[in-house]
Amino acid sequence: MSSFRCRSLLVVIISVVALWASKPCFAVFQSIDCGASESYTDKYSIKWVGDDDYVRNGESRQVQFSSSVPNVFGTVRAFPTLRRNCYRVRVDTGERILVRASFYYGNYDRKDSPPTFELDLDGNYWTKVNLTKYLSLKIVDFEVIYTVRNNATSICLTQTLPGHIPFISTLELRSLAPKMYGLVGPDYALFTHKRTALGAYQIIKYPEDGYDREWFPGYGLGSEEVRNEALSIDVSPAPDSPPVAALRNATTANNTMEYIRLVTNLPEDFEVPVYITAYFSEVIDSMRPTDKRSFQICIDDQPYSKPIIPPFGSVAQVSIYNVTASYNTSFTVVATSDSTLPPLINAFEVYSVSDPLTPGTHFKDVQGLSALQMEFKVLLTWTGDPCLPSPYSWEWVVCSKDPIPRVVALNLSSFGLFGSLPDFGSMDALVTIDLHNNSLNGPIPEFLGLFPKLRLLDLSDNRFNGTIPTSLITKKNLKFVVNDNCLSGMTCPPPPPEENLTPPTPLTSSSHSKPDDKNYPPSPLYPSDPHAYGDVFQTPSFSASNKQYSDLLLLLLGAATIQLLLLSFLLL
Repeated sequence: MSSFRCRSLLVVIISVVALWASKPCFAVFQSIDCGASESYTDKYSIKWVGDDDYVRNGESRQVQFSSSVPNVFGTVRAFPTLRRNCYRVRVDTGERILVRASFYYGNYDRKDSPPTFELDLDGNYWTKVNLTKYLSLKIVDFEVIYTVRNNATSICLTQTLPGHIPFISTLELRSLAPKMYGLVGPDYALFTHKRTALGAYQIIKYPEDGYDREWFPGYGLGSEEVRNEALSIDVSPAPDSPPVAALRNATTANNTMEYIRLVTNLPEDFEVPVYITAYFSEVIDSMRPTDKRSFQICIDDQPYSKPIIPPFGSVAQVSIYNVTASYNTSFTVVATSDSTLPPLINAFEVYSVSDPLTPGTHFKDVQGLSALQMEFKVLLTWTGDPCLPSPYSWEWVVCSKDPIPRVVALNLSSFGLFGSLPDFGSMDALVTIDLHNNSLNGPIPEFLGLFPKLRLLDLSDNRFNGTIPTSLITKKNLKFVVNDNCLSGMTCPPPPPEENLTPPTPLTSSSHSKPDDKNYPPSPLYPSDPHAYGDVFQTPSFSASNKQYSDLLLLLLGAATIQLLLLSFLLL
């Protein structure tokens, strides 16, 4: 009896393993219904969740016209504040993912005026969302494939035009197998232009495609539809793992003298680097001994691939890369001279290749900014890369133009900051620090005098106490403003309770100009002095706000010196 049970258990285990092996194993399979607050499962067995755990800003809005679209498009999240707002999703470092962002305007704002804005990913430009050229009742999707460099990825919406409020309907993230699209390295992203299952009768997606890619029915110019006679199709020879459903049909040319032209949906006005992958599976089970199907892929009438003989019950993949192309570039499938059967193709994908992905803002600055955000929760409103893409940095930082940008200025004046300063000394490229008019307290930290490039430090109108650190007193070429604090020898009223402090209202992005605009208001971040970020600031090594304060400081320093002398005498 025990032997029978063991054999039965073994059969069950083998069955479970076989079932598991037939499906992709996902590190992430996240479906976010933007603007929604509850979770649910759709008819494809995909679980959707609300977006509250992934974004800090924005407003949930109901679309006006929802009866003609799936329920997932009934809400949007709109972002009337800040230039850039980001969704942040935890993903393992090195994970290759597909991200799909979808937009259904549905006149949610009752303005009948769909907006234009930008999408960014991890500090890199993704695409322009130009809904004005689409009908307001049209669902628009954008897809990208890339490798995550950190332990999370940020998808950001950026307002680029006054009055154009970014919004989003859904955000989907899917892990891909490490081998997929491996001919394009991890330093580049792939932007989807087209994914077509030729001869299909409906959209193919999850669960037929375990990676939830969407394959749209299509055709090749100069072709006719045929059904694949294979009962099963082995897709393992194809590195990019097409779904079997995309190979069930194909299109063929009418004869060997004709060709199939692929419609790519690439840009019309300029060429871009492309990655195109095509899939071929023979559709005839029993060919006559004299029959042969052989063809090549040609680009602008020039052979690109070697002769292709499609296998029956399996698939051959041919990838086109290291090539630039536009909509006007001709991609054709042409029979070879010895072929007796016309060419065919089952499916293909078209991507453009991004510029090299930026590694993002320097890790020292990210570390320092994270310390500030953890101490002052109001700063958690800002997410995504602090500096990139330029010029849409966080509103309270100024960044250099280096390939790996550095933060050169902090402007946190009047932000309602309460408490002591955390150590952000890793930000060693800082030139300007403006913290005036907050409720910062405790001693002035020593690390503030250790920034090698610092030229302006404004701590005025706070509640700092104690003495001025030696590192600040001795630092040359520094303009140091520290009036209206609680320094040694002075009394100071108790600070207001933290809950009574009102942080500044996040600025609407329409009220901001780009940092390089001529009408940007002068401030400590953008000093009117053209030498403000130079090597030497033409000021005394220490300058207080008035002579009275300077005299008081000298008196305090003298008293401290006397105390040190007395202590030394007692120790002797």
